Amino acid sequence: MEKSIREIADLIGATVAGDETVIIRDLKPVEEAGEHDLTFIAQAKYLKMLATTRAAAVIVPPGTVEPGKNLIIADDPYLAFGKLLALFYPIDHGAPGISPDAYIEEGAFVSPEATIHPRAFISRRARIEKGAVIYPGVFIGKDVVIGEDSILYANVSVYAGSIIGKRVILHSGVVIGADGFGFAAPGETNTKIPQVGIVQIDDDVELGANTTVDRATMGKTWIQRNVKTDNLVQIAHNVVIGEKSAIAAQTGISGSAKIGKSVMIGGQVGIVGHITIGDRAVIGASSGIHKNIPEGFTGGGIPPLPIKEWMRVEAAKIRLPDMRAKLLRLIKQVEELEEKINKTGKE
Repeated sequence: MEKSIREIADLIGATVAGDETVIIRDLKPVEEAGEHDLTFIAQAKYLKMLATTRAAAVIVPPGTVEPGKNLIIADDPYLAFGKLLALFYPIDHGAPGISPDAYIEEGAFVSPEATIHPRAFISRRARIEKGAVIYPGVFIGKDVVIGEDSILYANVSVYAGSIIGKRVILHSGVVIGADGFGFAAPGETNTKIPQVGIVQIDDDVELGANTTVDRATMGKTWIQRNVKTDNLVQIAHNVVIGEKSAIAAQTGISGSAKIGKSVMIGGQVGIVGHITIGDRAVIGASSGIHKNIPEGFTGGGIPPLPIKEWMRVEAAKIRLPDMRAKLLRLIKQVEELEEKINKTGKE
């Protein structure tokens, strides 16, 4: 693909400083970009690389000046570059149609405008809407709904009754609707409690590889609009995750927890069941959340602390060996003083 700097700026709603007639043929990282490539710099600390990059043009934040360089000035360079990546590198999911090597049970509806790859299995009464893409090895259970333009990559499993909205992306290995972890008398009889609810995933959700979302015991586990998860995230039965929240890898959310809107959760966070995390909270990596978190909270740790207090605690941990050595010396000195005092008192 070839586009002029002017055409690119118009596509992303940006302005140009420099020669807007220069042709761009590819997108590259700032260190690798050459004379026909476009790159970006989003953070001020990297702007010094403008002087050394060989890129034909650079997308930069407002206020950036670099004589002799062609600059495309955008409010959010990272977002702008992402839009261009989608334009220059469109994903080819194959032509619409149903492979003769896919297995579709009687009573299922599959739009002729969907793309069904070989070895996909679609159960009876399932519904696949137009524009959906179902890759090889995908299992779709009974009464499942897959919305328009959703993409299920290889080896995704969607258990019976699950509802998947529009433009949802499920990466390889995702499991939707497996039984929630419900057992009576745990550690004794481990009697299984039937899990008869469903999973509902709203529009524009993206779940990373090997993420699992358990069906509800009753009612629904609900992933709301535009939620994004990294790989290897566990979402238990009856959890609700509010719209526009983002969750990093290896986070585990226990049953019936309620996550608010626009919440950001770092990697390896553990969240106990039946608690609420308020809207716009930010939880740091490797935190253990065992109580309700208020709206707008930023922090982390075990137990969770506000960010400034958490940082002080973490800084103190580094000094613990020295503090322990000093404490042992003080204890020894006190013991020696006590021994002296006791001897003096006896004389």
